Amino acid sequence: MAKTQVGSSAKETLFRQEAPGGITYRIPALLFLPDKSLFLAFAEKRSSPRDEHARFLVMRRGQKEGKSIQWGPQVSLKTARLPGHRTMNPCPVYEKESGRVFLFFICVRSNTTTWHQIITGKNAARLCYIFSQDGGRTWSQLTDLTNVVLGDDLRKWATFAVGPGHGVQLRSGRLVIPAYAYYIHWHFFGKPILFQTRPHCFTFYSDDGGRNWARGWLAMSFQMEECQVAELTRPDSGQVLYCNARSPENYRVEAFSTDNGNQFKEYFLCKKLPETAKGCQGSVVSFTPVLQPSQMDHTEASLKTPKQWLLFSHPIGRRRRVNLGIYLNTSPLAKGNWKDPWVLHKGPSGYSDLAVYQEGQSLLFGCLFESGVTREYEEIAFQLFSNIELLKNVKGV
Repeated sequence: MAKTQVGSSAKETLFRQEAPGGITYRIPALLFLPDKSLFLAFAEKRSSPRDEHARFLVMRRGQKEGKSIQWGPQVSLKTARLPGHRTMNPCPVYEKESGRVFLFFICVRSNTTTWHQIITGKNAARLCYIFSQDGGRTWSQLTDLTNVVLGDDLRKWATFAVGPGHGVQLRSGRLVIPAYAYYIHWHFFGKPILFQTRPHCFTFYSDDGGRNWARGWLAMSFQMEECQVAELTRPDSGQVLYCNARSPENYRVEAFSTDNGNQFKEYFLCKKLPETAKGCQGSVVSFTPVLQPSQMDHTEASLKTPKQWLLFSHPIGRRRRVNLGIYLNTSPLAKGNWKDPWVLHKGPSGYSDLAVYQEGQSLLFGCLFESGVTREYEEIAFQLFSNIELLKNVKGV
């Protein structure tokens, strides 16, 4: 049983590639359950690193015990499967009132690639979830929401996916799952025009604790792919849902919603958050900073600052997926206010997912990320760091 020390900056490998070109673990997703002091770490198990060779989802439970986290054995999520499909893009969310964990994912018809769906305009993905009432020890049977939530929308979508990474529960109680779809803007003689099929973000959401689900409007202004969302509080105590998305336009796209994710109306390319050459998924969380008296500024300007900060993880390499950066934004409602990144892991780095929790007067952040020595998918590792380490390593705070 693996052990991670709380407050330690040493990483712990949770999933390891079994052979070069063979069994590989990809697409990390991380969730923290505060009432149980428990981390849930998810990943895809693949027969090779290729997307079309995804098989099913696996999980490990990390129980906080004193000043360490005890990681249990790897478990295969057997109910998260559809016959003839591969399971991809884990996206968990925690419903605090019921204590229920929802794990969303897509099931994609076996041997059907994303590219094939885009060029033919024929979707092969299903929107599914399972849930757990006991902190991930046992899981429900699969629920397929595709026809109920999407229906006729699929006629205009080449394909779609959730996350990957965590969803959020808003202060209103709404559960939000980030997602994106390849929307077919134009047809020619009934067939999609290739370069007129473009990705756009949106959300799935539930206002009744996960009993019923609906979808928001697609954000059409930019091409936006894999994404995550975080809730922010304005100085007037109003709520804003922030979205950070992968984009083929060289920089991350940031977007804001004032109606809990129904529609994103304000978008921009963030020049402080460059993409890698072919893009990469990134993770974002919001948190209320814990400041020492010496760090507090009681001027009028400080009273107008937002009540939450943002943390973002993403490789900082422009040509390759290398050096996992941790970016901090202390004024997230203003454009482009990200600090220069702290490199959490040097070397090949890929997808990641963040979680945050408060322990006494300290904040602790968990990061589950792809890394390796020669390639970024050799392992999925977990690393903890505190708000003190964060402020020490990020310049200009």
